Amino acid sequence: MRLHEWREVRDLRIEAVSDPQASLAFLTTPDEELARSEAFWRERAAGAAMGDTSAQFVALVDGDWAGSVTVLLREPGTRDHLGHDVVDRRADVVGVYLSPAHRGRGLLGELMDAAAAWASASDVAALTLDVHTGNTRAQAAYRRIGFEPTGVTFTSTIGPELEMRKPL
Repeated sequence: MRLHEWREVRDLRIEAVSDPQASLAFLTTPDEELARSEAFWRERAAGAAMGDTSAQFVALVDGDWAGSVTVLLREPGTRDHLGHDVVDRRADVVGVYLSPAHRGRGLLGELMDAAAAWASASDVAALTLDVHTGNTRAQAAYRRIGFEPTGVTFTSTIGPELEMRKPL
């Protein structure tokens, strides 16, 4: 994605948190996302387009944004999203979303391949993500592209979740 595409970043995020099948995966609501300023969305796009510790990958279908994934690099000595100390460099996948019309067409695998290539170039051994335990559709999709449960489970603000990992 590119810096000037902040509107597309915003619109896809609002679509994602508004989708009844996908909203379980996101920590915000449509109202919260709609209330964010243009400056917020510009900054978010800039971080995803030019950041050293994060990248957003977008699936385009006939020029339309069909979905995206974001990867966050976590450095040793920092804390992850759960407040745990990061011991080894890791790549966490967040914000996974595909528009309903584009699900089941292989786009998730393509997005994760792009994320994996970027993470691998940053000397990371695996992609890690969290998924709600009740989101069996997403769990099955992640398994199809090589993610496996790690055995780590926890409760977040959206409820019980499990961690999945895909070696690179």
